[in-house]
Amino acid sequence: MTHVLVTGGAGFIGSHLVDELVSFGYDVTVVDNLTEQVHVGKPDYLNDEVEYIWGDIRDRELMTELLEDADVLNHQASAVGVGQSMYEIEKYVEVNTLATARILDIIVNEEIDLEKVIVASSMSSYGEGAYRCSEEDEIRYPPLRDAEQMKAGEWEHVCSECGAELEPIPTPESKPRESTSVYAISKRDQEELTLSVCRAYDIPAVALRYFNIYGSRQSLDNPYTGVCAIFSSRIKNNNPPLIFEDGQQTRDFIHVSDVARANRLAMESDASDVALNIGTGDPKTIHSIAQTLIELYGKDGELEPEIANDFRQGDIRHCFPDTALAAEEIGFEAEVGFKQGMRELVEWGRTQDAEDRFEEAQTELEEKGLVGED
Repeated sequence: MTHVLVTGGAGFIGSHLVDELVSFGYDVTVVDNLTEQVHVGKPDYLNDEVEYIWGDIRDRELMTELLEDADVLNHQASAVGVGQSMYEIEKYVEVNTLATARILDIIVNEEIDLEKVIVASSMSSYGEGAYRCSEEDEIRYPPLRDAEQMKAGEWEHVCSECGAELEPIPTPESKPRESTSVYAISKRDQEELTLSVCRAYDIPAVALRYFNIYGSRQSLDNPYTGVCAIFSSRIKNNNPPLIFEDGQQTRDFIHVSDVARANRLAMESDASDVALNIGTGDPKTIHSIAQTLIELYGKDGELEPEIANDFRQGDIRHCFPDTALAAEEIGFEAEVGFKQGMRELVEWGRTQDAEDRFEEAQTELEEKGLVGED
């Protein structure tokens, strides 16, 4: 039986991955430090068929011991949060970049014999997505919008050559990456360190560039997590979801069960030395996400999304994936429809207590100069 070591396996994504692996007959060990920002003690959804080690991936002795017994490493553990990463810089680099480097150092210098390594990467490393200039029929990769444009409320990108508004198109893995936050840089580090070292030592490795993940077990108390969880917490506390810019920015939302399946398929496939987009290819506006959650929580008529018309430093306008390479390399296509997945999130969310800490996080961002007004 293949023995899989999952880092961060008690968390949102990791726990769903663990359940997926167990259901397909894998022997699984989890290492997780139950970070307080995400967990209040041990969660109640832990899988009874899994060995849990409550420790830190930065612990070299512990990780050496665990890796020696593993056939496959699935590295999900990381510090998560774009805004927070911009003022907790050392923490994000230590937990994401340095810890990954240490794990790879152990693999190389302790001569750990692994069949495969899967590492969780992120779409955030792209920066802006891909665009097309309809006037010139050319692909464009615009840089971040500058502060003056944002302050003027001119949210959309325009072509640097002709001034026409750019049309967002699916972003392929080949797009040049422009990481716009410490979090994005550290996730890119995790990906590139893993692929580079595994390539050198002939260890099959796959990096999965996750787009926006949602679903049950997402921390509703963590104001630095995904927008679906943040909006859910606001709505459950009878507060309107606060939306930056004009709400028409788009993202790709993929259900966590699809992400778990993508990890298993990557592990079982022959794919190696490759990074893959993991998303649906069906973008949604942030405003539509807020409105859908309000409706599903039964708050329609009571709450309306609040358009802030301000902006956060480093935010992108549009990014959604070209999913062709994942289909080709590992046979992955998302299966959970948007409404189906959102219903699952809300049904679970109704059973959870949720402290709305959005304003606390917003105040921190403002104090650090990371929020601007148009």
